[in-house]
Amino acid sequence: MIEKDFVTEGLRRTKIDEYLENELERAGYGGMDVQVTPLGTMVVVYAERPGMVIGRGGKTVRAITQTLKNDFDLDNPQVEVKEVDVPELNPKIMAYKIASMLQRGMHFRRVAYSTIRRIMGAGAQGVEVTISGKIRGSRSAVAKFVEGYIKKCGEPSTRFVKEGFATVQLKPGVLGIFVRIMPPEAVLPDKVDILPPTLESSEESEESTSNEVVVDLEVDDVADAKVAEEEVEIDEVELEELEELEEIDSESEDEIADEEISEESEESEESEKSEKAPDETSEG
Repeated sequence: MIEKDFVTEGLRRTKIDEYLENELERAGYGGMDVQVTPLGTMVVVYAERPGMVIGRGGKTVRAITQTLKNDFDLDNPQVEVKEVDVPELNPKIMAYKIASMLQRGMHFRRVAYSTIRRIMGAGAQGVEVTISGKIRGSRSAVAKFVEGYIKKCGEPSTRFVKEGFATVQLKPGVLGIFVRIMPPEAVLPDKVDILPPTLESSEESEESTSNEVVVDLEVDDVADAKVAEEEVEIDEVELEELEELEEIDSESEDEIADEEISEESEESEESEKSEKAPDETSEG
């Protein structure tokens, strides 16, 4: 079944990780990655000191390759060693450092606080160091040291938070060191960036004000032109109305003059008739 294949592959990777952890503890082992390629199986080993992983003349790498091929049934294994860029942000390396300092007899509080300062100084968003076991006396106890911001649950806690574990054998018993680190490049889904207000320089502000003045002037010119056009149109309409009124007035004056002339002619005719009438009577 497919589920069984996944479980088998996960178990194999866990065994390889434990083998490399025990074999490369002094080299600052920081984890591994297995990549299956058509040419074989590529095993990438991350370490703080790659020279100790390679060994003199490549002796250690050849021994690890042979062990991976014989004991873990890897097809044509090829081991590649990479140096850890920032060891302080690797939880496995820091857990081994805490274990070595506790083994040298240092107090657990001093060790924890110094490690936290180193991790936070490297740029981590948050760190949590847990030391459990017989740290104070004959009874077991748990000491937890936290600084910064670190996710405890949900999908971001499994996606962004890196974890490392180490053990150390002391006279009272075995101590367990658990380190969780929130790397600086982790971007949480609820993060909100507030942009600061932009301050314009004096030249830019002068240019903007001059542009605004030019725009205002252009707008005023356009408005004045529209008003002038409207006034011209009104003047033309008024002129046309005045001309029509003048024509009407001239026509009415002509009619009145014609009427007056006709009345004068009629009066003159009547006076002539009246003058002719007495003359005719006198002749008779």
